[in-house]
Formats: sequence, C-alpha cells, structure tokens
Amino acid sequence: MHKLSLSLAAAALGLSAASAQAAEEVTLQLKWVTQAQFAGYYVAKDKGFYDEVDLDVTINPGGPDIAPPQVIAGGGADVIIDWMPAALASREKGVALVNIAQPFKRSGMMLTCRAETGITGPDSFRGKTLGVWFFGNEYPFLSWMSQLGIPTAGEGDGVTVLKQGFNVDPLLQKQADCISTMTYNEYWQVIDAGLAADDLVVFKYEDEGVATLEDGLYVLEDRLSDPAFVERMARFVKASMKGWDWARENPQEAAEIVLENDTTGAQTEKHQVRMMGEINKLTEGSDGTLDPADYDRTVNTLLSGGSDPVITAAPEGAWTHAVVEKMKAL
Repeated sequence: MHKLSLSLAAAALGLSAASAQAAEEVTLQLKWVTQAQFAGYYVAKDKGFYDEVDLDVTINPGGPDIAPPQVIAGGGADVIIDWMPAALASREKGVALVNIAQPFKRSGMMLTCRAETGITGPDSFRGKTLGVWFFGNEYPFLSWMSQLGIPTAGEGDGVTVLKQGFNVDPLLQKQADCISTMTYNEYWQVIDAGLAADDLVVFKYEDEGVATLEDGLYVLEDRLSDPAFVERMARFVKASMKGWDWARENPQEAAEIVLENDTTGAQTEKHQVRMMGEINKLTEGSDGTLDPADYDRTVNTLLSGGSDPVITAAPEGAWTHAVVEKMKAL
C-alpha cells in the first residue's frame, strides 16, 4: 500500500511538471495566403523557435474573403498581421487594435506602368487610368494624389481610378496605364507574363514619401492589461523575429519551408524564392520595434487623403513598445 501511494504521488508530480511545462497556445491570422511574405512565422514554427519559448503556434492563412480585424474581434486569433491603414481604420470603427511589433521596416507597394504610355514621372499621371487596390489599400494612393494636387474622379486633368482586382490583368490587357503592384509579388507576375523591365516604369511609394507601414503585428487593446498575455506575446515576437533573421540568412530554405506549408499547391518554387529575396529587403534592419517616426509618417499620409481620409483624427494608444521591451528582457 505504501509503495502504491509513492507511485501515485510520483505520477502526480510527473503530471504536474508536464502541465507546468505545457506550451501555451497562440493563434496567428495572416493577412493573405501562404507565401514568402510570411516566411518568418513558418520558419519559426518549422525550426522549433516557438517550441524554444514554450509556445504552440497555429498559423491560419488569409485570403480575399478573410479580414484579420474581423477574425480577431470574433475571437478567432490572438494576434493578426495587417497593414497599418486597415488597422487604424478598424480601430476608429471600434475594433481596438494595437500594434505590438513591426517586422516590416519598409513598404513594398508601388505603381507599375507601361513605358509606352509616355509616363515618366508623377506629373505624367494626368489623364491616365491607374489601377488601385481597394479594401483599405487605396489610402496611400489617394493621399499621394492629394499631395500632388491630382483629382481622382476622372475629369479634367485628373486620373481615372480603376478598381483593380488582386491580379495584373488590367496592365496586360491595356485596360490601365498603371497598376498597383508589390515589389515581391505582382511586379514579377507582370515580368513572367512576358513584359521586360525596360517595358515598365515603376514608382515606389517609399521613394515618393507616401509609404505606409505594412505587415505589423496587432492584438486587441484590452488583452494588453494582462501581464501574462504581454509576456506570451513577447515570447511570440522574439521567436518570430528569430525566424525572420533565419529567413534572411537562408532564403532558399525559407522559401522551401513556405512551399511545404502551402496546402493549396498554388505556389511555385521560382516565385517563392524570388519573393523571399524581395521580402528580406523589407524586413532587414528591424528587430520588431516600431519606429515612432514611421508611425507618424503613416498617420500623416492617411490624414492627407483628401475628402475621404481613412482616419479622421490621429489615434491615441494605437501602438505600444511594452511587448518588444519585454521581449528584449527575456
């Protein structure tokens, strides 16, 4: 009986220790489908970086019908990836998102134009048709046009805005003189379709001074009042940034990890390796800390968007360094 009691006690202690060491769950909602744009997170999971900080991370891909702010508001994620214009718009509408980390230091957004249209600079846009993504992605463009003094209603010396789908067809079919592209994705779709770099003129939002922050990590504000949640997010960001560092050092292998996680089979190795190289340029130099100057630039760009700005006032409490400061102390 005594031996049985000791055995049961030992088993109980073992179970208790196992419970104490059980990895905490974190659900991440991506902004878009599985691709190298999110390689750092897939690498962190594949290489065991999340395991090292006692986290069990589920990565949910996005898509055209998935809005990350709605997912997190409905309890479907602990943390989401979103572009700051959409996140700030959601915050103003009642979904209190807070930026806790900013892995992407630079923007990949640009306008890609056919050189044959005669477009050589922003002043050449007048009278042209420009393809623009909407669903929150239009605001940097509208702000840029507002700063240039170019109307976007299609009359006079303004531009005609074509609501562009998530493809490059309007440029290929000459329905638009320019279209929205990302340095790491749609631009290369244009090249793969048969146009050469010399056939194109590109305008990077970074170079034009109207770039807004992309691919930040956001959580709901009320959860930050829980020190345990802040600590969990600090571990998540630490492991994720380790994943991004690894991806920059091993772009080929990182792209292969992304492909292994693409359950749709839609991605190709050529495209993902190329995308990985471009994405690494956007994350280089970031340790996850949001630069307040980059935040201010984004807000100022959004507020100067003309008669229909994405936000009506500079938000309060839309970002915090609490998580990254805790991360650096780990």
